[in-house]
This record gives sequence, C-alpha cells and structure tokens, in this order.
Amino acid sequence: MQTIQIRSLVAVGASAILAGAAVAAMTTQAEASGSAGVYAPADTAQIHPGVQMYTDGAQCTANFVFDDAAGNTYVGYAAHCAGTGAATDTNGCDAGSLPLGTKVDFVEGGSPVGGTTVGGGTLVYSSWLSMQQAGTTDANACDFNDFALVKVDAADVAKVNPSLPHWGGPTGLNTTGAPTGERVYSFGNSSLRAGVEPLSPKTGTSLGTSGGGWTHPVYTATPGIPGDSGSAFLDGQGRALGTLSTVQIAPLAGSNGVGDMNKELAFAQANSGIAGLALVPGTEPFSPTP
Repeated sequence: MQTIQIRSLVAVGASAILAGAAVAAMTTQAEASGSAGVYAPADTAQIHPGVQMYTDGAQCTANFVFDDAAGNTYVGYAAHCAGTGAATDTNGCDAGSLPLGTKVDFVEGGSPVGGTTVGGGTLVYSSWLSMQQAGTTDANACDFNDFALVKVDAADVAKVNPSLPHWGGPTGLNTTGAPTGERVYSFGNSSLRAGVEPLSPKTGTSLGTSGGGWTHPVYTATPGIPGDSGSAFLDGQGRALGTLSTVQIAPLAGSNGVGDMNKELAFAQANSGIAGLALVPGTEPFSPTP
C-alpha cells in the first residue's frame, strides 16, 4: 500500500495574517459547560473542529476538541502536521517532527495569499514523538497512529466550540469501527480552496477497517487534498470515528486513510501525561443533511 501525507505547505507571511478579527462561524447558537468552562456559541466561535491550523508554514485542519481533569482545552490534528520530512514519510516511529512546545496558529480564511489569525496554541502531544520515545514496534501503530494535540492559549479558550461545522456533533466516541458501506462525514478546510466553504463538507463511504483496527479507508465524493490533513470524520451516528491522515496512491487510488480515533485517543491517554484527557461532544446536534 502506498500512501502520502496531505498537509499543505503554505507560506503565509506575518503581514498577510491579520490578527484578532472576529469571524462568525457556523450554525445555531448553543452553549455547553465543559471542564474548561462555558464554550462559545457555535455560530460565533472562532476555534472549532474544521478551523485551519498553521505549524511552521504547514497548514492542516482541526479535528475535535478535548479537555482534561485540570480544565485545559486542546484541539486535535494530525501528528504529521508538525512533521519535518517529506510527504512520503508516513511511518511515525522514525519520521522527523518539530518538538513539543512548537507554537501553532488557528486561522480563518487561510489561502496562499493570506488569512486571519484568530488564536494560538502550543503543541503538547504528538503520537509520533511518543511512539519514538516509547520504542513502539507495532507496524500498524507506526503506520497509522497519526494524532497530535495543541493546547489552546488561555487567552483564547473562550473562543472555542467543540461542534463540527455543517454536520454538528460529535455525539460521542466511536469504539466499534465503521463497517464497509457505512456513511461517513467530514469537514476539510484546505487553504488551497481559498476559503470557499461550500467545498469543505464531505460525505462518503467507509471501506471497513484495516491495519489491526488502526485505520479506516474511506471514499468521499472528492478526496481530501493537501491542507485537509487532521480533519475529523464522523460515523453514521455522528460519533468521532477518526482523523484524516493520508491519501492512498495504491491499491485504492484516491481513497483516504482515516486514523481510528478510539485507538489514537487511548494511546494519547496512556502516553501524553495529560490526566483525564477526553473528547468533548459537540453542542450542536448531529444533522446528516446534504
């Protein structure tokens, strides 16, 4: 099987990113209490699943929101979004990565010519770095455990809502996988789409589970493109299924590899040192409308 990462390397100069402008985001107003406090209404939140994340010039898409026992707030994306190697470096047990502590920007409307920075955070967990530190030898984990967490800066926590744009949810965590033929839902936010949001919502079909349960190949009407890396996938019930990691070249050309969220989160809970790490459900109901 041949796969490549699909992060996007986009040069966005500081002069092109206008800091701090308010961006109206999604659907209907709702608030929910989490361990971090009260989340922003979904329609005005600036940091949420689907927001663009820039790490040392590489652009990816946020998947889900997480919290912990201490009340901190995290946003997930793919570990390879902080990778330092080539797009063909997909084995997290030997691929290069930027260190923990690397700054990450949350950006709205990012494109090859600019965007609006709406908040910031710090890389605090990388499955790649953790597997390398732990000496992981499970080939499936090395190939498919592609998950990282960015801790949202304290000044920006009030801008966060955990709902997935367009679809709503997640309603919880998928712990059983997605059988072949199950409908799946995603929201990619590649800067290569130049902020054209109607192109971001995606729906498609699961091709089942492989890699010892670590990955779900999926077909969507249009496959994920560079910049969609890390984005969330929901199952047919709106549960968090996984995170977009790769585009396959062979044997299933044009399909995407989606890392299993249940396994990725369990590994993070065991290896991140973050006590009480948990997925935060969305405040908006799951609505699988076209």
